[in-house]
Amino acid sequence: MMNFWENEFIQTAAYCSVVILCMIVFLAIFELVTKYKNWDEIKNGNVAVAMATGGKIFGIANIFRHSILQHDTLLNMISWGVFGFFLLLIAYFIFEFLTPKFNIDVEIENDNRAVGLISLIISIGLSFVIGAGIS
Repeated sequence: MMNFWENEFIQTAAYCSVVILCMIVFLAIFELVTKYKNWDEIKNGNVAVAMATGGKIFGIANIFRHSILQHDTLLNMISWGVFGFFLLLIAYFIFEFLTPKFNIDVEIENDNRAVGLISLIISIGLSFVIGAGIS
């Protein structure tokens, strides 16, 4: 059975499966902390929400990429990926706090694409910083 878990195909499938499950959970958490409903807004053609959500998806995947490369067990990979996600979530709240002249969630919900784009770039950029810290 030990050889089963050492097979690279099995490890890759396990990592992918776990990351997909984590992605679903983390996107649900983001859904709870935003004032808008991501998937309803995307369904209605809100490009700003699509960009912000896409940035979150890329950011989470990039954090897990670094975690997979650095940690040799599934549990370690999950632990560091979850830690990285919470850093990304904290960054989201800091971004909201640092823009007192307008509300990020309201602007994105109103399809302000400039705010959606900067949200996407912040999520992606910080995922590289968080990933470097994990590595």
